Amino acid sequence: MEPQHFESLFPADVRSSEVSQLVAYLKKGESCQLLGIPGVSRSTLLGLLAYNKPLREKHLGKEQSKYHFVIVNFSEMRKRSLEAVMKFLFLSLSESLRERGRQEEYVALNSLFKETLSFNDELILFQGLKQAIAYLAFEKQLTIVFLFDRFEEYIPSVTDEFFINLRSLRNRAKYQFSVIFSLTRPLEEIVDPSLLSEYHEYVAGHIVYLGLADAPLTNFRVSYIEKVTGKTIPADVMQAVRSLTGGHGKLVKLSVESLLSDGTDQKDLSTFLLARRSIQTSLKEIWLSLSPAEQADLEAGTFDDHVIASYLEEVGLVKEGVIQIPLLAEFIVQLEKTTSPDDDHILYDDATNTVTKGAVTLSDQLTSSEFRLL
Repeated sequence: MEPQHFESLFPADVRSSEVSQLVAYLKKGESCQLLGIPGVSRSTLLGLLAYNKPLREKHLGKEQSKYHFVIVNFSEMRKRSLEAVMKFLFLSLSESLRERGRQEEYVALNSLFKETLSFNDELILFQGLKQAIAYLAFEKQLTIVFLFDRFEEYIPSVTDEFFINLRSLRNRAKYQFSVIFSLTRPLEEIVDPSLLSEYHEYVAGHIVYLGLADAPLTNFRVSYIEKVTGKTIPADVMQAVRSLTGGHGKLVKLSVESLLSDGTDQKDLSTFLLARRSIQTSLKEIWLSLSPAEQADLEAGTFDDHVIASYLEEVGLVKEGVIQIPLLAEFIVQLEKTTSPDDDHILYDDATNTVTKGAVTLSDQLTSSEFRLL
């Protein structure tokens, strides 16, 4: 029985290119990285893999029943211990079986989880998780795919033991175990090589970039909002929204909701949208996800550094030297006008053990090695 999740309502052709690339890695028993700037619906795509059966059938055919996708939201694991994370993986795996109606497998894993938990020992807990993976892979002939959503939020706490454990799980199940890391930047850039080394060969270079726009996704979301509100967006206004947002998923959604709330007959659409707090927050989220060098290039409009230019083009922010989200370009101009020189100061708070730059807490975005260095 397929669970009643919102993602199950989406059409099967959503993000078809990106899903095909992800599936290609999974069929080879490899792990990979799903990269995109904030707001391009990375979480939605992972939800589609887990909950949208027609989409799985489109890309996996009859083999889809042999793949078991497990969503693990790492925003809940910020600053948590390795033991807590392994416990969370075990619990997420068990609960996912219950959700998909695999009662026999759920009972077996839930019993094993409770048994290993009773020993209150990290090593026994992890051995139980390995046993659970082996049971599903070899007795039930399932390929287990962990979907690590918002993994960038766990990066500051990640250790080499985390990747050692992943390798151990992979070695136990062989080609019937994979991980999709959902991130804003490649693991190789944001994780110290010494930490990633144990899992490097399974994931390095295996990158699928999520572009700004996807027509089937946008069309479904807009039609759903119109259905719920009982209102419609005129075609010319919708076209203007797509143009100003570059088709960016979250910005399109917020723009449509704002227009249906305040009226679609706005004389200056750009000014109207930029005045909305929700849209300002979304644009700021994109801005803060970028490195200082990338921000500087976007401000200057020059992209001489090949590495920076390549990343900005891969995630869809820049094409042929032009920012693809006009609202973001205007937001950057406004940001330059309102930024105070004091905002550039980097401060360390001994009491809270945090590093800040203006109102931004930099230490939340740093690995443990970067934090020590800074």
